Amino acid sequence: MTAPAYAPAEAPVVYVLDDDAEVRGGLSSLLRSAGHEVQTFETAEAFLAEVSTSRPSCLLLDIRLGEDDGLEFQNRLKDIEIGIPVILMTGHGDIPMTVRGMKAGAVDFLAKPTDDGALLAAVETALAADAERRASRSQSEDLEQRYAALTNREREVMGLVTAGLMNKQVAGKLGLSEITVKIHRGHVMRKMQAQSLADLVRMAELLGGRATDASRYTSV
Repeated sequence: MTAPAYAPAEAPVVYVLDDDAEVRGGLSSLLRSAGHEVQTFETAEAFLAEVSTSRPSCLLLDIRLGEDDGLEFQNRLKDIEIGIPVILMTGHGDIPMTVRGMKAGAVDFLAKPTDDGALLAAVETALAADAERRASRSQSEDLEQRYAALTNREREVMGLVTAGLMNKQVAGKLGLSEITVKIHRGHVMRKMQAQSLADLVRMAELLGGRATDASRYTSV
């Protein structure tokens, strides 16, 4: 299977954060042999100084980082909005630690010494999850930009139309003529790049509370 082509700035990278130099070296060799770009770090601060949020990536994170707690660092990443998928590793793990890490969002939990096949499979899963997350975020940002381009009136029309009201009903709610509603509706469809009403409804659902709520209009 041929690996997907990426622009250099978008090529996936696997980060390894472990305070054991021998472990870092072994993981780096394994991952590079599988075709991955790898960056290794001994400390959490060194990782934070170099991590790129613009590239698909994942983090192999040792639970015990010298005096630091890998699980606490995992939570810290969430607090500073670095949404990189995390694969936890430990030679001293137990069930409570596993549960805590997975509840915090880790995509996998591997015991040291790690099985090569299991580790590579976990990395592939994590990179795929990050690619999906980035694609979803990009689509969401694009949808937000399109919605922001609507006028206030167009947003009102969109909210009512996607709530299931007919043009005549929308006109009554907004005190407009039906032909004016049709014009606004056409502008909404064009600006939102909706191919159908069903498409526009799906967009409104994705926008959630940002789309105008028809319930604020009194019934006719």
